[in-house]
Amino acid sequence: MATTVRRAVLNLPAAPLGPENPLPPLRTPAPPPVLAARERAGLRADMARQLGHRPLRTVLPARLLDGYGRERTPTDLDAVVIENDRLRVTVLPGLGGRIHSLHHKPTGRELLHRNPVLQPAAFALNGAWFAGGIEWNIGATGHTTLTCAPLHAALVPAPDGGTMVRLWEWERLRDLPFQVDLWLPDDSDFLHVGVRIRNPHEQPAPVYWWSNIAVPETPDTRILVPADEAWHFGYDHTLTRVGVPAAGGLDHTYPLRSEYPADHFYELPDEARRWIAALDADGHGLAQTSTDLLRGRKLFRWGHGRGGRRWQEWLSGPEGGGYAEIQAGLARTQLEHVPLEAGAAFSWLESYGPLSADPAVVHGRDWAAATGEAAARLEEALPREEVAAAYAAWLPHADTEPGEVLATGSGWGALEVLRGGHRLPGTPFFLATLGEQQSPWVELLEHGTLPKPSPEEPPGPTPVSRPWRDMLETADADPHTEYHLGIAQWHADDRAQAVRSWERGLECGPAPRWPLLRCLAVAAEENGRPDHAAELYAEAFADLTTSGTTDLAASEAGGALLVALARETVEAQLSAGRPEEARALLTGLPETVRERGRFRLLLAQALVAEGDTGAARAIFDAGLEVADLREGAGILGELWASVSDEPLPDAYDFRMSPPEA
Repeated sequence: MATTVRRAVLNLPAAPLGPENPLPPLRTPAPPPVLAARERAGLRADMARQLGHRPLRTVLPARLLDGYGRERTPTDLDAVVIENDRLRVTVLPGLGGRIHSLHHKPTGRELLHRNPVLQPAAFALNGAWFAGGIEWNIGATGHTTLTCAPLHAALVPAPDGGTMVRLWEWERLRDLPFQVDLWLPDDSDFLHVGVRIRNPHEQPAPVYWWSNIAVPETPDTRILVPADEAWHFGYDHTLTRVGVPAAGGLDHTYPLRSEYPADHFYELPDEARRWIAALDADGHGLAQTSTDLLRGRKLFRWGHGRGGRRWQEWLSGPEGGGYAEIQAGLARTQLEHVPLEAGAAFSWLESYGPLSADPAVVHGRDWAAATGEAAARLEEALPREEVAAAYAAWLPHADTEPGEVLATGSGWGALEVLRGGHRLPGTPFFLATLGEQQSPWVELLEHGTLPKPSPEEPPGPTPVSRPWRDMLETADADPHTEYHLGIAQWHADDRAQAVRSWERGLECGPAPRWPLLRCLAVAAEENGRPDHAAELYAEAFADLTTSGTTDLAASEAGGALLVALARETVEAQLSAGRPEEARALLTGLPETVRERGRFRLLLAQALVAEGDTGAARAIFDAGLEVADLREGAGILGELWASVSDEPLPDAYDFRMSPPEA
């Protein structure tokens, strides 16, 4: 059959994402690991430079997604299915363009970990993320802020005369447009993926890209890659060169043979073909290969320890099965960001498909023979020259304007095109996509004034790039403008000036004070003044809950604001050693808020701080699920140790590294 593209609906048990957190994320939820200069000594020069190249200080201008729970109900998800007589590819344009399934029809095998549920968890840079399939990670170290966001999607003519699916968006952390073209030639066992990232600005930009592939995991799953060395990166945040396939007497190319989660970034020789594969006991599985620009390859394993298995169940449900991640990126490691010159672009082609190899060789003791066997079978299935030819055929089509629209992304790209006059053939950001969040900024752009919002609504998101900051600095000063200006200055690391802007905003005249007070509270915390931060937070929360005339919890936006500011205020009181104040604030919250797992955890922390370990233990005994528990967080284990001498129960064991002696 010729390749077809059709719309479809995928029904999955899903937990709703909930509304955006309306508080600007002035700090990253989990600061990215940064290696000290002494740890970079001895590394190759390009790697050392890229390891320290412009790491994120915040996830601005994105907003956090932390309003989800763990109650899943059957939910219809819009999908696009690309299919020939060999493969069926299911894509979710409304969820970051994730490839949910890659089904090989002749063998009936699913090549990916096809998650049977959609359960958000706090793994993305801005919170909500879900496991499974193939994810396109762009922006900065971590899972992209677009992982649960809609992308633009449309049909585009393919190089072979058929049809491709184009996904595109404006990535806001680095202010860069990108596209992902999905091309499945007739009769092909391999899906081709053309990727392009463009820098339309007048200065270089740091770029991060890792294609993240979840593959089924069994005790005999082996990861094969043409490398004899790797960089091991565990949750102790140290980067160590190790041998492949074994280190410390353990063959780490079998993900389930290791106890704890870790990354292995493989050191591919410069001349080697870029590929990685995950094969089962019978030598069957998935291979990913690419043109040479995409040089990095990685394995992330959960391991067989209690914490890793608990995370697997948390993300995929009790019947979801285990998975490992194999990945491909622009750099050797995910700690690096690669400079992209002004006006330039990065582009490459990836290919995904089935691979079968002799299991006796694949699982033998001779690593060179195992990788040689997999490489030979890959060369038979998809020669390296064919990938290069497919890239050469695709690249002229990257500028082709899309036809039938399949899905619509955000309006932020249209706003940037309107501001900068960028010409981006192939990825149009139509003015019709401008929405409510962009409307005030169109007004600022066209008239030089930022309109005042309704006092009953929280301020909207803030564009933070230099051109927007310049416009805010020349706009008429009022509390709302000073609030947004301070956020842009904070993002630019001009933190003293940001504080002055927020303080001026408080002096400008009557307006809701809580947005400015909350920003000043964060600044006080960052400056090592927890007592002052706690006072500012308390004042902000009081202003929010007493100055309004509406019931905050009555609307979705108001409820999200109440939850977000209450959580930060309680955490600030605890950080300042004021557990009584924290518990008093918790007591005054609506019951629907108090009963959330995060707030029950905060109550347990307050009780422990007050010395009432029995009441805190009772919270654990009643059952505690913290939906937005962050990857690597050890709070449950630490708190349990404060209330009990018993071993940590399995339900609370999310440890990603060995417990301290």
